[in-house]
Amino acid sequence: MRLILSTLVVATALLLGGCSEEQQNKLSRLGVTWLEGSYRVTFVEGSHVKVWNIVDSKVTSDPQKGYYYFWARDDRGKKFYVQTPILRTYIEEVK
Repeated sequence: MRLILSTLVVATALLLGGCSEEQQNKLSRLGVTWLEGSYRVTFVEGSHVKVWNIVDSKVTSDPQKGYYYFWARDDRGKKFYVQTPILRTYIEEVK
């Protein structure tokens, strides 16, 4: 069991070490797809900045289409659906 775990850790390190920065970014975007938690999602285009706080939910990505998808809440607590372009969006995990 230890040998399998050690081999897996080494293989993962080698794969990530051999990836370009763009490939690592793509992998990290895919990782966000299935994580449920709390996030601060920031969309920036020029001087326009929009921030959503996502609490106990997930952010789903579709890299082939180039978008993140998630449900956010307005000031009254009503849920609404948001779609933002991956290239202009930053996601931070909030603890």
